Order: sequence, then C-alpha cells, then structure tokens
Amino acid sequence: MYCSHLLSGDIKLPNTSLDPENWEGLRASAHDMLDAALDKMQAATEGPVWNPFPDNLKQSLKVDLPREGIGVARTQQAVQSLLPYGLGNTHPRFFGWVHGAGTPGGVVADIAAAAMNANLGGRDHGAIYVENQVIDWVRALFEFPAGASGLVVSGTSMATVVALKVARDVKLAFANQQAGQGVVELVGYTSVQTHNCVARAFDLLGLGTDALRLIGVGENFEMDIPALKAAIAADKSAGKTPFCIVGTAGSVNVGAIDDLDAIADIAGVEDIWFHIDGAFGASLMLSEEMRPRLNGITRADSLAFDFHKWWHVNYAVGFVLIRNGADHLRSFMMQAEYLAGQKRGLAAGGPWPTDYGPELSRGFRALKVWSVLMEHGADKLGASINHNCELAQKLGRKIAVEPQLELCAPVALNIVCFSYKSARVDINDEIVMELQTRGIAAPSSTIINGQTVIRMCIANHRTTQADIDVTLAEILRLGYELSN
Repeated sequence: MYCSHLLSGDIKLPNTSLDPENWEGLRASAHDMLDAALDKMQAATEGPVWNPFPDNLKQSLKVDLPREGIGVARTQQAVQSLLPYGLGNTHPRFFGWVHGAGTPGGVVADIAAAAMNANLGGRDHGAIYVENQVIDWVRALFEFPAGASGLVVSGTSMATVVALKVARDVKLAFANQQAGQGVVELVGYTSVQTHNCVARAFDLLGLGTDALRLIGVGENFEMDIPALKAAIAADKSAGKTPFCIVGTAGSVNVGAIDDLDAIADIAGVEDIWFHIDGAFGASLMLSEEMRPRLNGITRADSLAFDFHKWWHVNYAVGFVLIRNGADHLRSFMMQAEYLAGQKRGLAAGGPWPTDYGPELSRGFRALKVWSVLMEHGADKLGASINHNCELAQKLGRKIAVEPQLELCAPVALNIVCFSYKSARVDINDEIVMELQTRGIAAPSSTIINGQTVIRMCIANHRTTQADIDVTLAEILRLGYELSN
C-alpha cells in the first residue's frame, strides 16, 4: 500500500528538473500540437500527395547544438512547421512501396506510450501485459501452438534477423553460441523476388550473402519448387549444410505468394527451418476471403511481418513469431546479475522480452497495435485489405484493355506493375517522378524482366476508385506529354 505520509506538503523540484515551470502553458501548446496532428490526419485526402521539403526549412535545421533552450511554445511551433512534409503515405494516392496509412487513434496511442515512458525490455508493469496480449492474438491468428513465442520489433528486417538467428542456432545445436560457427558451411534458400532484408540478415549473422541461394521464379513470380529441390541436393552433395528456406508471402515487386505448402513439405523432409517473409502479405490472415491464399503459412517454423503495413498501425512496428518458444528463448537468453528476476516487485514476471531478442531498451510499440485492434477489430482491417485487392484487380483489367499501356506482371494481390508504351526509354521513370513532384500521386518504379515499369501498390484504407481513376488518367496524359 502506498504510504502517503512519506511525502507531504508542497514538493519543490530541483532547478535541474526538465519539467515545465508553467504547466498550463505546456498544456496549451500540447493541445495545439495534438490539434495540428489530428488536423493533418483529417485532411489526409486533400492537397498534394508529397511536398518537397523547402530550402528555408532545411536551413533552419542547420544550427549549432543548443546550449540554452527556446522553451515549449517556440519548439512546438518548429515541430508543427514540419507536419506538411511527410512521406505522403497518409494520402490515398500514395502507391509507392507498401507503407501503411496510419490512423488518428494511433497518434493518440503514441502519446500515451510516450507518457508512460516504459522500457519493455522486461520487469513487471502494465505495458508488458499489453505486449503479451498482442503476442497471444498473433499466435492465435496464425494458428501456432501454445508453446510458440513472439516479439514486437521495429519491422520485418529485425524480425528476420531474430528468426534466422534461432534457425541457425537450432541447426548447430546451440554450440555456436560459445564456440562460434566453426567450419560448418550453412546455406539457405529464398527466391530472387524476396526482399533484401533476408540477405542483410545473412550478412549481420556472419553467414555471408554468398550462403544465400537465390532460387528462380516461374511466370507468376513464385519460387520454382523443382529448382529449390535441385539446389538443396547440390549443396548437400558438396558437403554444405542447408539450414533454412525463406518463403515469401507477398513479394515486394509484384505481391506474389510462394507455394508455402510445397516449401513446408520440403523443409519437413530435409529437416530445414521454414521461415516466411510475410511483411505485408501475412496480413491476408485478417481476411476470411483472402486467407486461403496463404495455405501453408501455419506450418512455418517462423514468420516475420509488419503491423505498420496492412494493419495500418503508425510507424514503426513489426513482429516475429517462432513456433518453438523454448528454442527462441535459448537462442537469446543471457543471464546477468543486474537483470536477475525476483518473486515479486518490479523484477518479477520473467522471462522478459529481452530474453527473446537482441534489445534490452524497447519502447511501448505494442500499445498502438493493441489500440488499433481494440478500436477497429480484425474484421474491419480485413475488409480494408479486401477493398485494396479489389481496386488492384480492377486497375489491372483497365490496363489490359488500354492500348497505350502494358500489364507487366499478374496482379496477385494489391500491386499492379505496368508500362507506358513509348519510344522514350526512360518514360516510366519520368512519369513516376512527374507524378510525385507535381503532388498528383506517388507510385514507384521497379524492374520486371529487365524492363523499368510503373508500380502501383494499393495499401491505403482511404483509397477509393476515384483515386485510381485520377492517377491512371494522369499517367496517360503525362505519358503522351513526355513522349512528344
């Protein structure tokens, strides 16, 4: 029980305190800031998609390290001046890459998380229980067993490092944790369409990118299963040790989904860890209609995905799910006397999140995930995903009958890759840059079968058919203008 008699009367803080002298002034500035932030979200469908950061603001940031502060009001004014110059992914005509649109509720959740200022490395406090609930929800969604474990991380890149470290350690029976990898030549497999975070993970884990075999794809951009089998057989014959296969649920270029069931079968026969990069595609599990596209995902040994993509949780937050929680814990847990758990008090409640990943200092990212799910529910998120995929299919059909355009890849999910037909070799890059700099829309470009194409990724809960139609009309107009 709190002993109120321990502190009584007015408490005078030291003059080194960073709390404001005028709390009412801070409240007024903070409310203004919140209004400005929510105004930006409310007006997300208006104005240019992207505003170049102006030179005068660039210069205003180039100051010496402040030795004396300028106070709350002036600082908040400076912060508000930055609000119009984001990436643009809150706007419904942002079609570049796969960036979620965020929600107003997520803004408020981030404020609450900052006020709690909780370190989720561990210990016994409310934030830990929120993250544990998110882990339970994800475990159930992907039908993993009760012994599975999970960790909220910054994104799929970090989730991949965590998952592949566990995969490596399991293959080496954890002996590498003290003695190092030694002479064992570990190799892994993924498709040429997989995100480069997998290669980065191989580099970070000391495996080297040469140990990652890039398997070709078929006409639908899915991993070539016979080629995968052949690569594994060749490596085993050469004395190498296959330790992981990384399947893709939603490739970054075209949204292709590998044959996850077939890969799971191979992994089982060969005793190889099966990891899935589901950065955005794993979110199809939220949709009853789209979930069958992910057949085999529940058989994975590990899964990485982002909440800040199709779940629309404000940046940055991802997740790693590991089937064998005991292996996950063994891969990362290191005891230290200053982190010892206790039966009660702040140090109770182990094992802690830091025992499942590389970070001890962890923010309360789980709160905004929990808040979005509590506010909207999984079904509404799934309906938004369905809508995005329907818009992409309609766009694909329109492009297929437009004489001046060429569809360059099947429309698997929400990504449409196409080109404008022109004698000008840089026409598609130029169209994309003009759309962006004029604030009309923000698609991206990529390379498909050696050709630069326009890539429209529809991953925004605010996007309407009108947004698609306007963008397509502008692409045709700009293509004609730039070609002539």
